[in-house]
Amino acid sequence: MRRERDGRVRICETKERQDGFLRVDVVNGENNFPVEHARVLILPADGRPGQELETDQSGQTPQAAVPAPPAYLSLENQNAIRPYAEYTVEVSAPGFEPATIRGTEVLAGVTAIQPVRLFPAGEGKDGREEIRIPEHTLYGSYPPKIAEDEVKPAGESGEIVLSRVVVPQTIVVHDGAPSDASARDYYVPYRDYIKNVASSEIYATWPQASIVANVLAIMSFTLNRVYTEWYRNQGYDFTITSSTAFDHKWIWGRDIFEPIAAVVDDIFDSYLSRPGVRQPILTQYCDGRMVTCPGWMTQWGSCALGEEGLSPIQILRRFYGESIYVNTAEMIAGIPASFPGEPLRAGMSGEKVRQMQEQLDAVATIYSAIPRIAVDGIYGPATEEAVREFQSVFGLPQTGVTDFATWYKISHVYVGITRIAELG
Repeated sequence: MRRERDGRVRICETKERQDGFLRVDVVNGENNFPVEHARVLILPADGRPGQELETDQSGQTPQAAVPAPPAYLSLENQNAIRPYAEYTVEVSAPGFEPATIRGTEVLAGVTAIQPVRLFPAGEGKDGREEIRIPEHTLYGSYPPKIAEDEVKPAGESGEIVLSRVVVPQTIVVHDGAPSDASARDYYVPYRDYIKNVASSEIYATWPQASIVANVLAIMSFTLNRVYTEWYRNQGYDFTITSSTAFDHKWIWGRDIFEPIAAVVDDIFDSYLSRPGVRQPILTQYCDGRMVTCPGWMTQWGSCALGEEGLSPIQILRRFYGESIYVNTAEMIAGIPASFPGEPLRAGMSGEKVRQMQEQLDAVATIYSAIPRIAVDGIYGPATEEAVREFQSVFGLPQTGVTDFATWYKISHVYVGITRIAELG
């Protein structure tokens, strides 16, 4: 091991490492279409030899096994040893400006997915795009959350604008403190925002129940900001900030972790409620080691409770009280059609099958690994195989069944490639 000037210890012996996994997804930044035959270099931060990969017709590299610190480090409430490895990802493709992402985080035993947007050469971009991912919030030093009331006033003064809880199509993220007029605003699809924040604030090696509890807290907090139009009522033109003092840590261009992404896709329409309170609860939390926060959830405490075998709601009630419960949003904005209420599978037919086929076939015109299908409202073998291939491309269980996560992932990709959504 090597001790740095800041007193922290970096693991540098190969024998102390385990494999983590990294996949790079490359799309055209102008239309979200996959970029095939992009050259991808994965370079360790310590100067060791890297790997060169190439994207397939879906714009994805093969999953690369790369060294990472042992998994137990990300389960211990410590800050001396960084529990993840950092990599530099360099991407180039004919006709596009190159891009470099520094600080891609990889945890042992977990797949990290690094998204990369390439822009066509000579169209307003000036040379290589550079992104630097800062330290994870559980390892680096960030301002603690400024305490707020968990329920906002709902009188006649106009603070509460919405009449029901709606999952938004897009989150406008102000990349700095609210008063920082120089900070850039980013338009981010809601689910992508939640995946980014959760990957920035917890470790994907944690127990499933701990991940679910933290994702629910992040979503409830975010939907409170949406429901109350908190910042717009103060004269700002954004939904939320990337400042940990005010909101959550969102990082432009960072990688996300597959276990976290899977949880978000399964429960993204959920939030936390209390009896008699219409708005989502502003579920504030802290790490529980560098910062203490009585009455709030601590992230390290949630990890420990998950290891003890508690369920997500049991974990949340330990911190927020027995009255808190999981609720479901009344509406999901920006989607062509809502989930039918039960999974679609082979042998079924009807309008919901036709709607799904229409979107899936449009996706298949861009992601050519997915076979084209007839839009006939019949869930036959061809549709089942196309769904299974879609699930393979987008990291879902390959069942051939259109469940909640698959339905909304198809909608999400469809909206992105057809430019229905206002994407930043």
